[in-house]
This record gives sequence, C-alpha cells and structure tokens, in this order.
Amino acid sequence: MQSESMQLCIQTRNLNLWYGQFQALKDVNIDVRHGLITSLIGPSGCGKTTLLRCFNRINERFSYVRTKGEIKVLGKNIYDPDVSLIELRKSVGMVFQRPNPVPISVYENIVFGLRIHNRFGVFQKNQLDEIVEKSLIEVGLWKDLKDRLKVKATSLQLEQQQKLCIARLLPLKPEVILMDEPCSALDVEGTRAIEDLMYNLRGHYTIVIVTHNMAQARRTSDECIFMLLGEKIEHDRTENLFLNPRDPRTAEYIEGRYG
Repeated sequence: MQSESMQLCIQTRNLNLWYGQFQALKDVNIDVRHGLITSLIGPSGCGKTTLLRCFNRINERFSYVRTKGEIKVLGKNIYDPDVSLIELRKSVGMVFQRPNPVPISVYENIVFGLRIHNRFGVFQKNQLDEIVEKSLIEVGLWKDLKDRLKVKATSLQLEQQQKLCIARLLPLKPEVILMDEPCSALDVEGTRAIEDLMYNLRGHYTIVIVTHNMAQARRTSDECIFMLLGEKIEHDRTENLFLNPRDPRTAEYIEGRYG
C-alpha cells in the first residue's frame, strides 16, 4: 500500500486547451503526487502557466478559452457539472508572480477569505485571533508582525507580502497551493525565504510551482515536469530529470541550449 505522500493529488488525462484558434496544451497527461513540490519547467510560451491555471480553472475567466480532457483533484473531475468554482479555488489556492495583498491590514488579509464565505459562519474575535496567529506562524511571519497586525499589508516588504499571500490561503484549508513564479519579484534573500517556506509547507500541502530558474527547480522540488510547445515531454524525480534525462530535448533545455 502506498504511503499518503505518494498518493496522487492531481491527474490530467488528454488535456487540451485553446486560446481562440491557438492550441496551448496538447494531450497533457500528468500525475502530481500528494504532499510533494512539483516544478513545471520549460522555455517561455511552453504552456507551464496555462497548465498551472487549469488546476483551479482560472483560465476560464476568458471567454475565448476552450478546454477538452479531464483533470482530477483528489479523485474528483473538476469539470463535473456539480463542481463549485468557489469551493475548488478554496481547495486549490494560488500565489502569483507579484505579491497581491488586499490594501487593508495584515490581520484583515488573513481573515478575508473566512469573512466572504458564509458557510464558515460567524467567528468570535478570539477564534479569528487564533487563526491569524497560526497562519502567520506557519509562514514564519508571526515574530515580525505580531505587533504590526493593524498596518496596511501593502506597506510590508515584498518578501513579507508574498508570505502573507500564502498565509491568507491557509485558513481556507487548501489541499493544493499553486505558485506561478512566486520569487520573480524578489531579491536573493527574499527568494531564499520563500524557498525555505515552501520546504516547510511540503508534506502538509501539495505544491505545484512554475519557475524559469533551473537552480530553483533543482533546489526546491521533489519532481519536475518538463514542457515544450504545449506538450509534456518528461516527468521524473528532480534528481533523475537533471542528472539522467530520458529525452534529448530535456537534456538540451537543462544544458541551456535553448529557452
């Protein structure tokens, strides 16, 4: 019997996506394992971000997007007619390239999701206080911000803002955290802090990250998926993909011959 960490969290089968007449994804079949960090790598325009945004159906904000195929999250096809997009996006949270905290206090950012989803009911102040503290502890911000909970979130350093964007997902108890180049706006220290946070969250959450940084993919991820021209070329344990790629196109990309 497989351990929990090796169970499948996300599966795609014959996934195709078009932006108008342009086909961005072509028969993509992948299995993302629960509790691991999986990196999507490949040259610009290869379909990494498009694939990432399929997992919470955020691509569907655009009327010209058409999708065909199947995506299962925890065994449930997210295209089934009974799937609520609100519920899906609570279960599959997303962190974007640039930090995007709401321009309200740190405290209110953390409880924002709880306040707008009625099914969570009314929380007492002490309950919200505990949720805020737990979320900030989990992302390593409590020590720095415990006396600054009323300051506007947009006044924080970029690294802190990005950590806060992750922290505000946690009260909704997501199964999956999607990260679209979460360190692209950060300096070296900020990048290291976010990578350390990813490592600490690993095991508690399934993390899928898009990155152009090969060193980052190698440092942070358990598995890598190499994409090219909308196709999945190779998916393997990170050390195997970097040290012994099976496909020559993977080797050429890792060696910097294109992309």
